[in-house]
Amino acid sequence: MRKLAFVSAGLIFAVIAAPAAQAQVTIDVAKITCEQFILYKVSSPQNLAIWLSGYYSGKRGNTLVDTQDLKEKSDKVIDYCRANLNTPLMQAVETLFGLNK
Repeated sequence: MRKLAFVSAGLIFAVIAAPAAQAQVTIDVAKITCEQFILYKVSSPQNLAIWLSGYYSGKRGNTLVDTQDLKEKSDKVIDYCRANLNTPLMQAVETLFGLNK
């Protein structure tokens, strides 16, 4: 009986102490619209701007990050997206900065 109580207490402790499982979310960036970008519907615009910068830098083989340039380009994308809500975000970036898919 004592052994059963010990095992039960151990199981209860394990359940209480176990961290809550979090679902993994996958996002297709090619489907994000400007509206979703500027209204934080998918993630913060800063997070998406960083991802996009890395994506296009990787395509060009560029391993450098210019943080000031990243901020300026992000601001330009936000301004463009305010005027073009239904435009896909990646299309907006490619339009503004002459990048190819």
